[in-house]
Amino acid sequence: MSVAKRDLEDNRKVTTRRLIEMKQRGEKISMLTAYDYSMATLIDQAGMDAILVGDSASNVMAGNATTLPITLDQMIYHGKSVAKGVKRALVVIDLPFGSYQGNPIEALSSSIRVMKETNADCIKLEGGSEVRESIERILSAGIPVMGHLGLTPQSINKFGTYTVRAREEEEARKLISDAHLLEDIGCFSLVLEKIPAALATQVASELKIPVIGIGAGGGVDGQVLVMHDMLGINQGFSPRFLRRYANLAENITHAVQSYIEDVKSGDFPNEKEQY
Repeated sequence: MSVAKRDLEDNRKVTTRRLIEMKQRGEKISMLTAYDYSMATLIDQAGMDAILVGDSASNVMAGNATTLPITLDQMIYHGKSVAKGVKRALVVIDLPFGSYQGNPIEALSSSIRVMKETNADCIKLEGGSEVRESIERILSAGIPVMGHLGLTPQSINKFGTYTVRAREEEEARKLISDAHLLEDIGCFSLVLEKIPAALATQVASELKIPVIGIGAGGGVDGQVLVMHDMLGINQGFSPRFLRRYANLAENITHAVQSYIEDVKSGDFPNEKEQY
């Protein structure tokens, strides 16, 4: 591929179809969460393939212990803010707990609101066969769906722990079955969270759609992390799969302390910083 053609490829809008093309040619997919306009703009300009407006906003933005409390209105607020700052990346928005489980009509209504009010590209939801009817109803309206299997944080009260999922044969078989089901009914992609690497590699090799992992090893088609974790803003979360690329908590604390000192001493503002 020529340099000019490669640059054109890099700059064009990422779509659901483009993610499938990336898998077909063996190009890894990069995905990161964002929850506001400013950070989404920076992440997009850096060349991220996909930006997930995750229900992890419940934890890192609102301070909740789980993802369960965040509402559809709140997800739409974050999604709208992110979409305004993105030109290239695929924007994916999580459907929050209670907005799609057990009620296909409500699932469709929730998804339509997300798409109309945020200008996002697609939605993501958790679960396999249990939410098949909801996924099919959403897809029937032409709304792209990214699936999510393995550790599903919205089911934390059912599991009672955030430990690795699908270690046992029965659960692994169900995960494989659900992955094929999601592909067969029309999901364009799939997230696998915190499962054995060998199992994730098997699923990725069997599916034609891209499989994006978080704590699922390197044999999948792409990776996703929570922005606050990988940038070192959140210091209280250190799972094995997390690699910190910065220590912004320390940098921010130091910057704020320097500002306080300068204000207290009268050094800020100086003569050049006033009118």
